[in-house]
Amino acid sequence: MPSTPPPSPLTALSPLDGRYQTRVSRLRTHFSEHGLIKNRVKVEIAWLLALAAEAELGEIPPFSAAAITELETVAAAFNEEDSTAVKTIEARTNHDVKAMEYWLRTRFAHNTEITRVAEFIHFACTSEDINNTAHALMLQGARDEVLLPALDAVINRLRNAAHLHAALPMLAHTHGQPASPTTLGKEMANIVARLVRARKQIAAVTLVAKFNGAVGNYNAHLSAWPEFDWETFNRRFIESLGLEFNPYTIQIEPHDVMIELFDAIARTNTILIDACRDLWMYISLGYFIQKPKEGEVGSSTMPHKVNPIDFENAEGNLGLANAVLRHFSEKLPISRMQRDLTDSTVLRNMGVAFGHTVLALESLGNGLGKLVANPQRLAADLDNCWEVLAEPVQTVMRRFGIENPYDTLKALTRGKGITREALHSFIATLEIPQRERDRLLAMTPASYIGKAAELAGRI
Repeated sequence: MPSTPPPSPLTALSPLDGRYQTRVSRLRTHFSEHGLIKNRVKVEIAWLLALAAEAELGEIPPFSAAAITELETVAAAFNEEDSTAVKTIEARTNHDVKAMEYWLRTRFAHNTEITRVAEFIHFACTSEDINNTAHALMLQGARDEVLLPALDAVINRLRNAAHLHAALPMLAHTHGQPASPTTLGKEMANIVARLVRARKQIAAVTLVAKFNGAVGNYNAHLSAWPEFDWETFNRRFIESLGLEFNPYTIQIEPHDVMIELFDAIARTNTILIDACRDLWMYISLGYFIQKPKEGEVGSSTMPHKVNPIDFENAEGNLGLANAVLRHFSEKLPISRMQRDLTDSTVLRNMGVAFGHTVLALESLGNGLGKLVANPQRLAADLDNCWEVLAEPVQTVMRRFGIENPYDTLKALTRGKGITREALHSFIATLEIPQRERDRLLAMTPASYIGKAAELAGRI
């Protein structure tokens, strides 16, 4: 049987680990198998330190400063070689958390102070106490250190575009048809406003963890120390890790708060898909020009093309991310009675959802960096649509009590447009104050932008 070649970008099963590996590498720290094992070790060591620091648990003497330093150093410096050693043990145990527990015992076998309390490594814990806490830490780190900064970079690019083009008039389109003018900056500001709100919702999710034993009742804890307040102690332990404590669970933390985070990310991704499609359309209309990249090819046969590939890449990856995130939302809150393992394999794909999201954000940011507004094209479209001024004309007619203004303008413009000269001739016949007539005559499609520039400028 031929041997399997070592992994490489060309042989990787997933494009996240192949074609796009350098663009999502920041997530490996959090969501790789090594990242999971490292967080498990962090939790196990923190739990042992917490037990030893509790005066009421007399059988676990406090650690010396040197022992504390060694324990904390092992947690902080845990590396891929250590993970490999854990996986070697797992090949024998066929249980990942137990393998990590055995590795810890071996790792500190030289230290008599720690060896003396080795039975308190993983004390009273079910595997899910360790796993759910590790998963919460992984999500917290990936969100705060990778996802939110990537989203902030896109928001900042869009905000800069909103300010730069705040007063640049643009023909709006509703139902794909010419509509009341706006500004290019205001349309960017609309996206910013949505994303700022969505970002707050992602950041506001406080990750939770449970640490209450095999079925959530502290059975093992109380069998050893029946008078000790384990619930308060374990709550304090989880909160010391920067997480919120969940006191009511089965064997697993039910993942409801995880789903709040995943749903918030999916909603944000949907906003971004909408933005990608609109920006793609503005490029197609010529409202934006893309700066060509030296040496880049847009088509294998049409030399002139500069394709909006960054926005297309972003849209595709956002869709993939949401497909995974929505499966999480449907699957993870469901567990047969106190425990089944269907969540375990699903949770190993958190990095897939984050990876496609981060990849999309980078692509979108790259695309935004190539855009240059095209004022000539924007002006030409506006100057070709004087019919959009039917709205202000009929609105002023309403103000001064002229009958049937809407139907009059509808008959004049609907489905056929109108020239500047024809519209001015109509305005000249209106029985309204001269100053209002002069104001309408001075109005152009490019000047009829309402508060768009102000709104864009203050986003």
